[in-house]
Amino acid sequence: MHNKKLSLLTSFAAATALALLTTQGALAQKKYDTGASDTEIKIGNVEAYSGPASAYGVIGKTEDAYFRMINDQGGVNGRKINFVSYDDGYSPPKTVEQVRKLIESDEVFLVFNALGTPTQTAVQKYQNAKKVPQLFLATGASKWNDPKDFPWTMGFQPSYRVEARIFAKYILKTKPNAKVAVFYANDDFGKDYVAGLKEVFGDKTASILIAEESYETTEPSIDSHIVKLKGTGADVFVNISTPKFAAQAIKKMAELEWKPMHLMTDVSISIGSVMKPAGLEASEGVLSAGYLKDASDPQWKDDEGMKKFMTFIDKYMPGANIADSNLVYGYAAAQTMVQVLKQAGDDLTRENVMKQAAGLKDFAADTLIPGIKINTSATDFAPIEQLKMMQFKGGRWELFGDIISAEAGG
Repeated sequence: MHNKKLSLLTSFAAATALALLTTQGALAQKKYDTGASDTEIKIGNVEAYSGPASAYGVIGKTEDAYFRMINDQGGVNGRKINFVSYDDGYSPPKTVEQVRKLIESDEVFLVFNALGTPTQTAVQKYQNAKKVPQLFLATGASKWNDPKDFPWTMGFQPSYRVEARIFAKYILKTKPNAKVAVFYANDDFGKDYVAGLKEVFGDKTASILIAEESYETTEPSIDSHIVKLKGTGADVFVNISTPKFAAQAIKKMAELEWKPMHLMTDVSISIGSVMKPAGLEASEGVLSAGYLKDASDPQWKDDEGMKKFMTFIDKYMPGANIADSNLVYGYAAAQTMVQVLKQAGDDLTRENVMKQAAGLKDFAADTLIPGIKINTSATDFAPIEQLKMMQFKGGRWELFGDIISAEAGG
């Protein structure tokens, strides 16, 4: 009797152990969707390597180089990244064609950091219907943060609306009785900013925002708009224009000797294409906000993240122009993509990748300004919602003050 009882116990223990092993086995089972396997993860991308936005082409080249570095280090969880990037010339019909090719014939796992608002709008419904992640888009439109209607789409950089909210918070804090004139491009880009300002000004909008003036991108010169805005008596000027027009505005304001507090979108902070053409003296004192370190600025020379970035550039992109912010941008996006893949482990399903992308907690990419962190959730598909104010002084941008976050209260 005694022996029988013992053997029952032994077999029970063995069965329990076996059950335990099988559950662990099930947990550790590798799961793959199209484009992922034991050896590789195929990532698609479309970039403006030619056409009107070709200056951004260096983003795709930086990402390609970053993934090469990761592959040289053994890949992500032992898998190599196969990065397939096509030129769409910043033309929506071409984008549709290239993205279909990536998904239907190349069979990529996901599309990463594809560039442009009009171009990505053209494929958003298609990718969501196909359930292929449209992940970390290289565009500042706020509409990518809509997990309810577009659960397969997520932006990357701070949206235009986020930046506008941060500008509005800064204005309220430093000039509570401000008289604000806003000058903006008459398109989605410009309108997003105006909406963001009004969200923070709230019921004070009517008293604070004394002038709203828009321009068309087809206008040869915007001088008359600036003359008109000076006449309003505004003491704060919010300049939401693309580089060519931003430079014209700075120049004209200097000619008119109009010196309001001048806040300018980070779309137009290039020293080479805006501040120098407008005149460094005329540009003195202009304010903006940023989230990326400037690799050409000596203040970061002892920064750990910047050291890693410079080592990467020296080995994988020798001779690259480090003053081009597209390099630090592409690096941050690629590093964030790798983090998501690491978190996904052996469950390389498209659903799990979106789940991991929506589960980033205080992730600090090497090239982000210290203190700015990437956070997402199932209801928040906007990875970067913090900026630091900066001012143009003596030919360079100087960061100042605390990190400001875009939440209405924060």
